[in-house]
Amino acid sequence: MTDTTHIAMVGIPIVSHVLPSLEIIRELVARGHRVTYANDPFVEDLITEAGAEFVRCTSLLPVADNAWPEDPIGAMNLFLDDARHALPQLRAAYDPDPADLYLYDIGAYAGRALAETQGRPMVQLSPAFVAWKGYDQEVGAQIRQLPGADAYRSTFARWLADSGTTTTDVDAFSGLPDRALALIPRAMQPHADDVDAAVVTFVGPCFAARGATADWERPAGTDKILLISLGSAFTRQPEFYRRCLRAYGNLPGWHVVLQIGKYVDPRELGEIPSNVEVRSWVPQRAILDQADAFVTHAGMGGCGEGLLAGVPMIAVPQAAEQFMNADRLVELGIARRIDTADATPENLRKALHDLTDDAEVARRSAALQAATRAEGGTLRAVELLESRLQPGS
Repeated sequence: MTDTTHIAMVGIPIVSHVLPSLEIIRELVARGHRVTYANDPFVEDLITEAGAEFVRCTSLLPVADNAWPEDPIGAMNLFLDDARHALPQLRAAYDPDPADLYLYDIGAYAGRALAETQGRPMVQLSPAFVAWKGYDQEVGAQIRQLPGADAYRSTFARWLADSGTTTTDVDAFSGLPDRALALIPRAMQPHADDVDAAVVTFVGPCFAARGATADWERPAGTDKILLISLGSAFTRQPEFYRRCLRAYGNLPGWHVVLQIGKYVDPRELGEIPSNVEVRSWVPQRAILDQADAFVTHAGMGGCGEGLLAGVPMIAVPQAAEQFMNADRLVELGIARRIDTADATPENLRKALHDLTDDAEVARRSAALQAATRAEGGTLRAVELLESRLQPGS
């Protein structure tokens, strides 16, 4: 590849959608490609830190206050409106400076529309599970029965026609990519055997390919480590954190790292036990590499990091697909699901002991860790993307 190769990423400003592919971006830059990244200024710092040229593309998504509608059609309309808002901005930036290859997030419909109208190769980068053969009948058909679905599909179809995309069928455009990399462990994919391997490649979680990971120092004399994190979006949970402190505070042999996010003041938690460190943010993967257990909201990113580290998990799902992810972790034999209402100190403590005292859980965790690492991560993803730059690929 030459340093004149232009690869463009089109994303959405949801942190859990930006982080999974950042190391891919970093590695592409390190290999000499020119990489531009179109997204909202809300995530500009994350993008520029990875070495990409930031392309401003303002978003309508409610990421600043995390005010997402509970109605599925309402949420789908938000993403469609965002795409309609983004496409003119993308055309202004990329029609004079087209990319040799477009990458786009699963929620960035405008990225696919841009690539199709320019006739350029494209690859979807999915930080969540992908559609499988039969998805349209099992899931899509139910969505089409919801109030407002017909109006949504009509608006989507008009937008595709007006945009001049080569794919004009709404279901095909939104659910069936031409080529996709799934940045998740295959073990987390529903109906994985029914995913079209000619279209989708599971590369697993993508982390630093050149050894540049954040450091975390294990306290001296610590026997076991427990990490508690509800990710980046669902962290306004002071009562849950207080229950965790009662469950794990002063637990013999355990050091606890509690990430509380930016919405909770540590003073809301009361007295902090001596074996607990409370942080607004932590280098999650660095800690998981040394951890013995993980309390997680079961976001796909957290699930992938937990599998990659080979640690048993206590899943406390908060929203959306997290409930499905939590159930999948349980099916894999490496987790317990505890819904927030049932997350009493007693239940939390029992789940920790049950998981960490079970030899079969340890065996399954190790096997899944090996399988996840074997998927290849960042280096395999980049090699596959570079192959798309070859003639006839």
